[in-house]
Amino acid sequence: MSTMNVSLPEPMKSWVEAHLKKEDRFSNKSDYIRYLIRRDQLRNKAIDSLQKAIDEGINSGDPKPFDSKVFKARMKEQYGRN
Repeated sequence: MSTMNVSLPEPMKSWVEAHLKKEDRFSNKSDYIRYLIRRDQLRNKAIDSLQKAIDEGINSGDPKPFDSKVFKARMKEQYGRN
């Protein structure tokens, strides 16, 4: 594992230290920072996935009318639910 030094303004440093005193799941500041980075990575992955779906929808052509009765009938037939 490599090392990285990070400088924080005093209010942020104090916040991290106070948070660690309340939270038992992080043994030190590094664990907490790694957790935040992993959470941000997952968030960015979700945003990228959502943006890809939006782009595909935009590029899929003109919208088609949606018939809720046909959709519900198809779902009942496919999944057997009322």
